[in-house]
Amino acid sequence: MEIKPITDASFRKYGVIHPELSTAKLLKEMEHTPLPNEVLYVPSVESLEVLQDARDIQERGFGGIPIQIGYCNGSNHKLNALEYHRSSELDIAVTDLILLLGSQQDIEEGYRYDTAKAEAFLLPAGTAAELYATTLHYAPLNANEGGFRCVIVLPKGTNEPLTFAPPAEGEASLLTAANKWLIAHEDAGISGAHIGLYGENLTL
Repeated sequence: MEIKPITDASFRKYGVIHPELSTAKLLKEMEHTPLPNEVLYVPSVESLEVLQDARDIQERGFGGIPIQIGYCNGSNHKLNALEYHRSSELDIAVTDLILLLGSQQDIEEGYRYDTAKAEAFLLPAGTAAELYATTLHYAPLNANEGGFRCVIVLPKGTNEPLTFAPPAEGEASLLTAANKWLIAHEDAGISGAHIGLYGENLTL
């Protein structure tokens, strides 16, 4: 599978790079976060959210709405699933990492998605990339053997546990957390997730 640079023109339908955002303090603080052998996602981390960078991102990146800043760290080589939100997500690469992305518009009847349509992009360390609300994404993949660290910024409350039981049918049946619609590959074995990714469970 071709891995394109995040600066490639094909990324424009998925998101935009934000070099103007202040991230140096966030990147420094992320050096203290764990780097496990599996994928670890933490939606909200106070030590990140109290930094001046957080205020800059809230104001300049999200127009002043309440945000949460967490991280996704670890080691990963497979697609496994794709998710989307009703909002943009800001990914700030602490290390080089790879994003596998798709378009919500390519979701087929029955909430199925052909993994052959996904594209891979290299997000270099220190780069902040906004992923649009219509961009399908999931955990980053390793760009090297050392694993990855990535800051994840979202509207406050995203990916927290649902406070209601989603219906069994329709788009809302894809909800696995607040503001998180998820479509999984059967090979991933994600309990309770809608199995809709077909084709290869992409591996890098």
